[in-house]
Amino acid sequence: MTETTRRTADVLITGVAVLSAFGRGMGALAAGLDAGAPAFAPVGRFDVTGRRVGVAATLPGSPDLAAELAALVDEACDEAKLSTAERAAAPLFLAVHGDPRLARSAPADRPRHGGAAFASALAAGAGLGAPRAYTSACVAASTAIADAAGIIARGEAARVVVAGGYLVEADQFALFDAGRAFAADGAVRPFSSHRRGLLLGDGAGAVVLESAAAARDRAVVPLATLAGWGRAGDAHHPCQPHPQGRGMARAIAMALRRGGIGPDEVGYVNAHGSGTAQSDAAEAEALRAALGGHAAAVPVSSTKALHGQALEASGVLELAVTLHALRGGRLPVNAGYLAPDEQCPLNLVLDAARPAAPAYALSLNAAFGGANTALLLGAEA
Repeated sequence: MTETTRRTADVLITGVAVLSAFGRGMGALAAGLDAGAPAFAPVGRFDVTGRRVGVAATLPGSPDLAAELAALVDEACDEAKLSTAERAAAPLFLAVHGDPRLARSAPADRPRHGGAAFASALAAGAGLGAPRAYTSACVAASTAIADAAGIIARGEAARVVVAGGYLVEADQFALFDAGRAFAADGAVRPFSSHRRGLLLGDGAGAVVLESAAAARDRAVVPLATLAGWGRAGDAHHPCQPHPQGRGMARAIAMALRRGGIGPDEVGYVNAHGSGTAQSDAAEAEALRAALGGHAAAVPVSSTKALHGQALEASGVLELAVTLHALRGGRLPVNAGYLAPDEQCPLNLVLDAARPAAPAYALSLNAAFGGANTALLLGAEA
């Protein structure tokens, strides 16, 4: 440990549950990642006639977000072996775009359908403590996870349940399509030349974070350590990241400092990798700034090329992806790759999942407004 590093109190992951376009459960997600075949297909959930792009990564039918989140929270709490009393003492941090029923509710009913009300209803139904809602786009869930880790490390809570969800729906789809953010060729190609943009995907998940002392007292075997976390802003542009990735570089540096490790100890990076020109190039710059020479050696992939952009749920979905990489010994492929881009000289995981046993892995997320997060997972708990 160098003079510039400091290890915070251990925060452990003791339960996780996930949903993606590959199906429900960590098994379905792992199988989809290992197969490396993107889940994008024509949208059948709503009418896309007249849209520039008509594909997304979705589950069959029209699943209900509230019901899916309730089931995921229960599953994660059950895996963590939380009692009724332990649930009641655990706050719920929920990352959502808002209550999906808000836009179509009567004006008089709208106060009952905001993000905070949605979080309160979910917490009450799950028997959890005081809720907090996060609506900060693609860093909503990762910000909630970082905040939860912070209050646990400071001894302000023994555990926190974090959940997040986004199911592809007509309103957000139309906005992204109108803004020409979607990849017109129907494929997400992170860090590749000829990348054309992003595509949306269903995603939801829940994770139980708790202190090492609390887990030890309950004799619960943790899944991994949340060794570090960092948050930083670019303050550069409403939509575009800083070209040098300054905010992301600071977030990564904070996560490593909290984890008490050096850059060369990072064994895998699950990148934000949206597949857009400016974002991917800025993220590559951030990795070079934060990791130095190790940025050219550490394996990197963005699994948005497989499961799509899950907006507010991205942080919890991609935490589950990174957890699979640590525990499964296989780094997921960076799908959709066509050819090198000189602005993104990274050691990308190409062609197929790569066998590996990293001790530490980073999960990165970024959002409009220049928000950036970095979560550092440790395999040893």
